[in-house]
Amino acid sequence: MEKIGALQTSPSPATLRGLLTIPVIVASLGYFVDIYDLILFSIVRVSSLKAVGLQGQSLLDQGVFLLNMQMGGMLLGGILWGVLGDKKGRVKILFGSIFIYSVANFANGFVTSIGAYALWRFVAGIGLAGELGAGVTLVLENLPKSSRGYGTMIVATIGVTGAILANFVAKNFDWRAAYFIGGGLGLALLITRISVFESGMYRQMEDKGVSRGNFFSLFTDRSRFYRYMQSILIGLPIWYAVGILVTFSPEFARVLGVSGPVSAGEAVMFCYLGLVFGDFSSGFLSQYFGSRKKVVLLFQVLTALTVSVYFLLRGVSPALFYAHCLVIGFAVGYWAIFITIGAEQFGTNLRATVASTVPNFIRGMVIPITFSFKYLKGYFGIMQSAAIVGVVCLVISFYALYHLEETFHKDLDFLEE
Repeated sequence: MEKIGALQTSPSPATLRGLLTIPVIVASLGYFVDIYDLILFSIVRVSSLKAVGLQGQSLLDQGVFLLNMQMGGMLLGGILWGVLGDKKGRVKILFGSIFIYSVANFANGFVTSIGAYALWRFVAGIGLAGELGAGVTLVLENLPKSSRGYGTMIVATIGVTGAILANFVAKNFDWRAAYFIGGGLGLALLITRISVFESGMYRQMEDKGVSRGNFFSLFTDRSRFYRYMQSILIGLPIWYAVGILVTFSPEFARVLGVSGPVSAGEAVMFCYLGLVFGDFSSGFLSQYFGSRKKVVLLFQVLTALTVSVYFLLRGVSPALFYAHCLVIGFAVGYWAIFITIGAEQFGTNLRATVASTVPNFIRGMVIPITFSFKYLKGYFGIMQSAAIVGVVCLVISFYALYHLEETFHKDLDFLEE
């Protein structure tokens, strides 16, 4: 076995060309549309809620409610698509999820009430839950061990640029049209289905007749359960930063005394621009140093530092505030490695289940995170409550990473007994 932590050479041009396979391209574009829709609500939250008759504090309270409905759908969808991905195949789930969230996007463009909005954000959440896990699993199982980290790096780096497009569209089109465009992008992507083939590892597993996609088996074995929970919890700071500090940046900016108005859409765009560079850098460094854990630790430390500075931005200009959102985005840009670690921890008969549920469970953690934030806000105010929740998320994530197995050199052709 190769030595963990040994420096790796940079990818050669031949290696880079070998990464541009159909599964990598389709998974990247699928995640691009996924992120577009996932972030679009955060960008059009205020304008869309005003359009259905809300004002004042309701914009924050109902915004949290709708975000939680979306994340609740992702929790349910993560389990559904993950189990189906191991039972029926990665490719079927990849495109089934794209179809669901594309239809939900169109429906979101027609809503006229909070009830309808909540329903279709929930359905969109279910659809959004499947694409990334299926795509990452397909990429990991189709690429050689030496370059699979680069594959997920490409998927994440291209994918998060969907947030930039979402902000551009939301600034230049009505919020309803922005949802229609997202639905059209997803349906257009479905035509690529004919070019994507199932992974060889999955086809070999089908012939062995083993148990596949048994979600409850993740909880019946202590070692497996610990691996699963640790794989989820290392991502807590990512969605704390995005789901609280960036999504509700207009409210934080007012309390901080930022010298001009701050747009949630601009804050999200700059955060995701940072994520583009963060995901690329973390993925590249993971390959270069031959370690997933060391790079995640580095980015967790960066996250702790940038979050701390966020609370000190009193009286700054909007430009400086947006610049710090970009820095926060870079610091939490270990999303690609986060998902890769989870998928690499488990055998082929549970890999899609884990790869789909891990990112969606951590996205779903926005529900208790925002609930805790809102509850504590009544006692400590917006800044102190956000700081308390952030410290808890960071401490838990450091503890979880410490106990996780290094998976950089792990052979993925194995089954969970």
